[in-house]
Amino acid sequence: MTLDQAIDAAMQLTLDQRAMLLDILQSRQIEARRNEMAMDAEESLAEFRAGKLRARGVEDALDELHQAAMDEE
Repeated sequence: MTLDQAIDAAMQLTLDQRAMLLDILQSRQIEARRNEMAMDAEESLAEFRAGKLRARGVEDALDELHQAAMDEE
């Protein structure tokens, strides 16, 4: 099913059903993001425990994030 087909199908629902669909989709999106973050955290912990990552201060991490953001621009 294409996105256009899904939208067309959703538009055939009543207003109440569309509102319910939006609530369900939003809840599922939040849960999917939460699961993704948990998996990322597990991978990071495993890498840290394996010695692939090192502990460092907040300032170092923030500096690296700022530099990465500047490089993307």
